[in-house]
Amino acid sequence: MRRLILMRHAKSDWQPGVEDHDRPLNGRGRKSATALGRWLRQTGHLPDAAVVSSAMRTIETFGRLDLDCDVRRTRGLYLADVEQMLTELRQETAETVLMLGHNPGIAYMADLCVAEAPDHPRFRDYPTGATLVAEFDIDDWSELETGTGRVADFVVPRELLDP
Repeated sequence: MRRLILMRHAKSDWQPGVEDHDRPLNGRGRKSATALGRWLRQTGHLPDAAVVSSAMRTIETFGRLDLDCDVRRTRGLYLADVEQMLTELRQETAETVLMLGHNPGIAYMADLCVAEAPDHPRFRDYPTGATLVAEFDIDDWSELETGTGRVADFVVPRELLDP
């Protein structure tokens, strides 16, 4: 079995004169990323490896997750489409992989990976910090086919932060 954790970066800051690739997280984004890391640990959804977009907001999100796993930062995930994400994922050998990227690609990837979408009102728009955990009956990531995953969990940061 293989497990994929698809996470969209936490809420970023828009600053005049800052290139999109270099945008950092804002205050809510920093709190959300910390809460997502806590949620991953509490639920036992711990990755063995992470593939993270090279953008500042994804790198900062990953850092705030406070996870102990191998990490590969790649420009290949920056605003990637599903085909590029699959190419990046198929390079991995770990059983549980966290892929941290951007919309719209990460939302499309989440939707295409699972046989049945979770019954959650925010799944289709995949807001910042949205995280899907999907399981696949495969032995190697090269065997991954779209539409074959089972949803193990799905969360958005607002559920972790708001009372």
